[in-house]
Amino acid sequence: MKKLTSLHRMAGLVVAVALAYGANAAAQPTSAAPADKAATRAVHSTAIGAQAADARIRLTRVSPAYWRVTFASPPLNIVGPAEVRALVKIVEAIEASKEVKVVVFDSALPESFIAHYDLLKPLKDSTDMEPGPTGMHPVPDMMVRIARLPVVTISSIRGRATGIGSELILATDMRFASREKAILSQWEVGAGLVAGGGPMARLPRLVGRGRAMEILIASDDIDGDIAERYGYVNRALPDAELDGFVDAMARRIASFERSAIVETKKLVNVASLPPDAEMQPGWDAFIASVNRPETQLRLKALVDKGLQQPGEAEKNLGRATANYKP
Repeated sequence: MKKLTSLHRMAGLVVAVALAYGANAAAQPTSAAPADKAATRAVHSTAIGAQAADARIRLTRVSPAYWRVTFASPPLNIVGPAEVRALVKIVEAIEASKEVKVVVFDSALPESFIAHYDLLKPLKDSTDMEPGPTGMHPVPDMMVRIARLPVVTISSIRGRATGIGSELILATDMRFASREKAILSQWEVGAGLVAGGGPMARLPRLVGRGRAMEILIASDDIDGDIAERYGYVNRALPDAELDGFVDAMARRIASFERSAIVETKKLVNVASLPPDAEMQPGWDAFIASVNRPETQLRLKALVDKGLQQPGEAEKNLGRATANYKP
């Protein structure tokens, strides 16, 4: 193991939620909806705005009523504080629209929806961020705002949705997963961390207390079939059917009357969402956990094994956390 200088540098480790897109990503609409699956994929992969070619988060207006947010930051869709700010801009664009009715979140990377937060960014980059409109740090603020958007939000999950990736999909209204390729987890406890994006508030209401404890504290990888059985996702579908199923559902919802969607979701929120006040304490506990010496040792061991690089550590994160030896 490296000496204290390495540990101090690792004190900048953070787990949050975020994604980056071109500066003008929310500015310009695309053309009308495509007619076939190949055209649909072409629209998905076309970002909006002057920096579209480099966009790591792509906002596509499939139609005025149907938008897509696609994470495209190879090789793993690692995210960090700058990307949180970018995603907040997309959330603001959705909040401001009077036409959009449904938004699908997906990934351009078949092996990763969102791997997790960028663990090598200095902690100060996250703690110095200005609070959002809710008064909370931008990470819990963003999660609350996604959950309370006046439109339907759908996650289409292919690849790994870990940590902040899991927290983002939990903030959406519906979750559909590839049976063969989806891997979900809240891996934080296995690395000595406390999750910061609100899963302690959301999972017990979604899957029940016992299964929430298993997901959060055993912190192992969960495949699409088990995620469906637990209620972590709505359905697990054969990978070849996932895109078409989600697209058809989004188009169906986009054809409905907006005020009926908005009012219905508002009432479901009353019955099912955690109070906003439950979100900030998770973030505070996460920041405290990052600074513990024991956590720093675990995180350093994971980085030494290849965390944040394509390979076995990221592919089998549940196994990697369980194999830690002090």
